[in-house]
Amino acid sequence: MTLPAAHPMRLELSEEVHARPPLPLAGPCRVSCLALLSPPSSRADEWRGLTELAARYGVSLPEAPGGHCSADFGAFRLKWERHTEFSRYVFVVDGAGSEPFAQPAISRVPSDWVAGLPGQMIFASHCEIVTPPSGPPDLDAWSARCFGGHPLLGSSIGGGVALALTDFKIREDGFGRILVVDQGMNAQQGGRAVQSLLEIDAYRVLALLAFPLARELSPALYRNERELSEVANVLVQADVDSEPVLLDRLTRLQAEIERHEADNHYRFGAAVAYYEIVQRRIAQLREERLPPLQTFLEFTERRLAPAMNTCAAVSARLESLSQRVMRATQLLSTRIEITRERQNQQLLAQMNRRAEMQLRLQGTVEGLSVAAVTYYVVGLVNYVAKGLPQSLGVDPGVLTAIAIPVVALLVYLGVRRVRHMVARASR
Repeated sequence: MTLPAAHPMRLELSEEVHARPPLPLAGPCRVSCLALLSPPSSRADEWRGLTELAARYGVSLPEAPGGHCSADFGAFRLKWERHTEFSRYVFVVDGAGSEPFAQPAISRVPSDWVAGLPGQMIFASHCEIVTPPSGPPDLDAWSARCFGGHPLLGSSIGGGVALALTDFKIREDGFGRILVVDQGMNAQQGGRAVQSLLEIDAYRVLALLAFPLARELSPALYRNERELSEVANVLVQADVDSEPVLLDRLTRLQAEIERHEADNHYRFGAAVAYYEIVQRRIAQLREERLPPLQTFLEFTERRLAPAMNTCAAVSARLESLSQRVMRATQLLSTRIEITRERQNQQLLAQMNRRAEMQLRLQGTVEGLSVAAVTYYVVGLVNYVAKGLPQSLGVDPGVLTAIAIPVVALLVYLGVRRVRHMVARASR
């Protein structure tokens, strides 16, 4: 059967739902995870590093780098994922060590290669899947053995197939620790559980990147709000002379707020997205309480949620302040426009009065010009009459007197015609 032409992105979009699948993890096994903040321009350096590592172990990687890849290097398995602002490296070693966290998976990876990874490390954690001891779980013993006696949090996950324990603390080696006690997981469940636990911890840290910015921004927003309040109070009784000064203050204030919003918009938006991922991954764990420990959900609600609420409040405060300054600027601009319109009307009225005066003056000048021209023309007629022969019997005085009204009328009509022609030409 011949099908219609396929959309050029059909296969890519269809395969997107299968992108970044979790590595199957059958216990016991050891996992180490690194997340490094790096710009998208570092992707070529990251891929170059992966190909160099593959060349050391004689492993072939795809020719074209995508957003993720995984390979078995013999001594360890590696999964690399490129995200918007960070890259994640997951190293897996199957089998248990002599003691939990004593021989982490990353110890099998060349240390010089790890040290040369591009970017800044924002998250590092070890996760181990261990077999359960005989008898009921002894949480105090796990805490003393694996977490230095620190208070734990955790729960039973996946409907009772495993226990997940952590203290969310960074050790001297720079890594956190997550312990998964296998109580009947298969490899696919183990992979999904470990990926969710690592992502909860990693995205928790990434979401908190916005919290210091929110604390630093709060004093500046307070000053901006005070400035806006002062301008609004003055604006109520502002006169014409003070309006340009107020407009300058508002435009400067609006520029500063827009700079704050442009500098922090992405980070606050990313914090919301990361926090949502944390909540979804916790829901995927299907936690059941493990007395007397806090669950992952309770921990995030008590520790992470207040910080995220602060970030959301600062972001909303910044957006609200921007809108309020914009409204004040529009109000002041409207007042200035009304003032300008009033000034323009006064100027037009003055111009109209001046035009009327000019018309009156023009009429006066026209009358004077008619009299002057008539005087000179009649003088010429008088000279002509005096030069006529006496035999014609023409009295020069009578002829001059008769010529005066005739010449005056002709001059008047001529000036009026010229004025009308000029008026038509100027339209």
